[in-house]
Amino acid sequence: MLTYLEKWRWVVFMLSTFALRNVASTDTKYSIAEEVKEGTLVGNIAKDLGLDVHTLKGRGYRIVSGSTDSPFHLNPDDGILYVSRKIDREELCERIKVCLLELKTVLENPLEIHYIVVEVLDVNDHAPGFPEKEKLFNISESALPGTRFQLQAARDADSGILAVQQYKISQNEHFRLEVKDRGENRKTPILILQKQLDRESVKNYALLLTAIDGGKPPKTGDMKINIDVSDVNDNPPVFTKEAYSLQLKENTPIGTTIIQVNATDLDDGVNAEVVYSFGNDVDGDVREYFSLNSLTGQITISGILDFEERNRYDIDIQASDKGVNALTTDKSVIINIIDLNDNAPEIEVTSFSKALPEDSQPGTTVALITVKDLDSGVNGKVMCSIKQDVPFTLTRSSKNNMYSVVMKTHIDREKKSQYDLIIFAKDAGEPPLSSEKTIRIDISDVNDNSPQFLLSPYTFYLTENNSPGDSIFKVQATDQDEGNNALISYRIFRGGDNLLSSFLNINPVNGDISALKSFDFEKFKTFRFHVVATDSGSPSLSSNVSVNRWKCWIITTTLPASPKRKRKSRFLNLRYQELDFKYTPRTIGTVDYYLFSSTN
Repeated sequence: MLTYLEKWRWVVFMLSTFALRNVASTDTKYSIAEEVKEGTLVGNIAKDLGLDVHTLKGRGYRIVSGSTDSPFHLNPDDGILYVSRKIDREELCERIKVCLLELKTVLENPLEIHYIVVEVLDVNDHAPGFPEKEKLFNISESALPGTRFQLQAARDADSGILAVQQYKISQNEHFRLEVKDRGENRKTPILILQKQLDRESVKNYALLLTAIDGGKPPKTGDMKINIDVSDVNDNPPVFTKEAYSLQLKENTPIGTTIIQVNATDLDDGVNAEVVYSFGNDVDGDVREYFSLNSLTGQITISGILDFEERNRYDIDIQASDKGVNALTTDKSVIINIIDLNDNAPEIEVTSFSKALPEDSQPGTTVALITVKDLDSGVNGKVMCSIKQDVPFTLTRSSKNNMYSVVMKTHIDREKKSQYDLIIFAKDAGEPPLSSEKTIRIDISDVNDNSPQFLLSPYTFYLTENNSPGDSIFKVQATDQDEGNNALISYRIFRGGDNLLSSFLNINPVNGDISALKSFDFEKFKTFRFHVVATDSGSPSLSSNVSVNRWKCWIITTTLPASPKRKRKSRFLNLRYQELDFKYTPRTIGTVDYYLFSSTN
């Protein structure tokens, strides 16, 4: 086995012979893989150079070299070059890309020199190897992603494609590998932190770095990389739940603890002590209704909750450690308020015709009302009705919370001039809540009633020789309407058969009739005139009555009376005579009276 110095002397000798070549000599090149067996044929030099085989031995054909231990030997009998021992390319040509060995052969008598070049081809007979089997790194958990740690490159005695071609590292989420190519088969691995370390999660890492050459199959070499993570206060508190949410009934009593948040810190000492507080964005309204215990994380009711004012709270809670540079974590607590049936329906009159003409037709809208309930769901669904039996009904509009008060039948002010409608609203909650609202509807008068005289006809007795200007009789009419529609004026109808109407005068206000002249029984025993009563409506209505003047007495009786029967009056000592006119019975209450003409 050649020493390292001898190897280099052999290589230097081989290379130096290129400069000393005889111009007449020729080159022949062969190639052979390293590690071939001893005796392996390299080439037939005599044949390739065209030498006479029979003269080789006599001329002393041989290899001339600077070393006595050449890896080749030449058979002087046939000129064939053989491998004389196992060739290790890495020993002969370390760090040389192309390994060429030059042999000088000599023939004597005459002297003849030939140069033979043998290229030793590399085979993948070496695996990559690292200078160290293990490497320890101490990395702070505060190291930022992207921090680089250079590793020692692996060495491979083979060259070219058979040298180290790539590196890989065991699978992990915190580190990745980058390879820097420096040329000439020099590739340097670099360890890069790609995700922040957390000592509280993983205190150390054991990675395996593998170097791979380009052989088929490839050879590999490994180095262990141990990483210890040094601790810093880099862990904020972590809440034990991903989300906090709850449903809470409105009107929950003050002081009730509704939820407790909890956070833990993986650090040690004060770095692991957690305190709780409201987030900076939590407004004053939230703080009015909720309180937070900074040590326990309990959230307590501090104000009366009302679904109708606010039905959802999204509260930011902060958990902070007590480290010098305190770390903080935020978490939302979502509180959904559940509605209770705590609001009775509200009835609001949005449009109202207070005075309704009595001649309005069925279907006329009297009022519009809005019904609302601040509760939600079934608690806010409201049904409306009118409690009494009245000529009005409720009609639901296209909007659920709107109703119309509509006439359903004709109305008569003279029968009823005012209605107090009780609107009743009830929700569908459990238990249900209800409310009432009274709407007063006044029926306004229209002139639909004529004046009516108290009697028809009127008959009165007048003593002759009356004083002119004296009141002789009074008529009276009433009108069921009101106001101007019931304001009556009287007048005497002139013309027609009212021959003496010009001798009479009537007070247009009170119906008092006075005579303008003195009447003589012998000239006028009876006469008739008509009185007209007119209201002040628009248009006005009127009626008339006949007034008959008789010289007569009123005879009362409880028995049927007959003008043919002669009987004595209870009240007057009068003698009945046959009457030449038809009598007319009149009844007031249970009293019958009859009108008769007198001859006296």
